[in-house]
Amino acid sequence: MQARRIARELALLSISQLPAKPEKLTTQKLQDLVVASVRTLATEARDALETASAELQRSNAQLLKSETRTSDVESARAMLRETIELTQTAINRVGSSIEIPEFIQLTNQSDVRNYAVEIITRLVSERSEIDAILENALVDWQLSRLARIDQDILRMAIVDMVYLGIDQRVAINEAIELAKRYSGEDGHRFINGVLRRVTEQKLAGSKP
Repeated sequence: MQARRIARELALLSISQLPAKPEKLTTQKLQDLVVASVRTLATEARDALETASAELQRSNAQLLKSETRTSDVESARAMLRETIELTQTAINRVGSSIEIPEFIQLTNQSDVRNYAVEIITRLVSERSEIDAILENALVDWQLSRLARIDQDILRMAIVDMVYLGIDQRVAINEAIELAKRYSGEDGHRFINGVLRRVTEQKLAGSKP
């Protein structure tokens, strides 16, 4: 994986656990980012497994209550499907927490650290302007209503496009890939739509 791609992933996963002040963010070491990322993934895995366990108990109770009523059986099946999906999510998070340190060993660690810190620092320091850009592109939605992971993926894409000079298509594609790994089932489609509107508005605003 490219250093910048790994840096984006580290930034996304670690930002919620790092200091909110830009001056403190600039002192973060690569190890700090990795530890914060692994903690985030471990927390998500634990939450998913706890929810899956509760769903499994509910589905089992539903089956025991009635094995003849079709509605009860179908409800139990739906709960079991949800349990399987949540368990798969937990497995994926554990897998990612193992992969991150390995990927970092295969890249330029200084580049990974510097780019991740730059993304996070820009996101924090330019938060108001970034959120204004996104709010303007959202249709019938408010940024605060989105899942935290989707908010941060969108903000990072704006950082790439507006502040770090990354090509818009590259920034959008990277955001979509992050969403496929960490967002909900349709998260990547939603994020793609929002960022496409951002680029359209930027293009319209640049015309004389």
